[in-house]
Amino acid sequence: MSTEHGLSEPALDPAGAAGPAAPAAPPAPTGNPALLGLPAFLVGGIGLTLYLFGYLPAAAVGTLVPMTLLVSVLGLLVAGVWAIRIGQGAVGAIFTVFATFWLSYGYLVLSLVNDWLKIPAENAAAAQGTFLIAWLAVFAVLTLATLRLPLAFTTLFALVTITVALVLTATLNGSTGLLTIAGITAALFCLTAVYIFVDGMTQELGGRARPMGAPLVR
Repeated sequence: MSTEHGLSEPALDPAGAAGPAAPAAPPAPTGNPALLGLPAFLVGGIGLTLYLFGYLPAAAVGTLVPMTLLVSVLGLLVAGVWAIRIGQGAVGAIFTVFATFWLSYGYLVLSLVNDWLKIPAENAAAAQGTFLIAWLAVFAVLTLATLRLPLAFTTLFALVTITVALVLTATLNGSTGLLTIAGITAALFCLTAVYIFVDGMTQELGGRARPMGAPLVR
């Protein structure tokens, strides 16, 4: 509708009063945060696996610090924020929990290597045990709380929990054999993460979804 001067009339607001039209809302962010979070998780997971298998000597465990702090932590935090921004609160929480795990793990390694916390050598196993017990509880709860997810995710979280439990037992008992078994379960959770990542990337590029397994709880 035009005025006699050929100019358009201002739009009316819902109440009927003249006023400028409301600006269009910006498009909601989209995407799949797992495409970033899973590779970031894998870098730390593969490094840990190689350490548990004995490929990375105990004297060189500091090698894991840049892998965890600069890759796993940053990637998982960005993926967590991304997930929350697009309304995936549960996914964001999962990525953030793993980011804080790798952050605390990297700091623990740095502290033990450089003696920042001044922990006596005879108490080092108990200190590591305390760290592992706390995270074992968190991962066990996370596994139980996410049973409504497809089975592949439950398998991933369960394998992480089992790995932490094995490392805890090995640490408290000084067992290298248990560390090797923990390396096997760590390799399995890395393979599971690879499977989930490939599925997500395949779907993102227009391919068909891979089977993820039915949730244990509906």
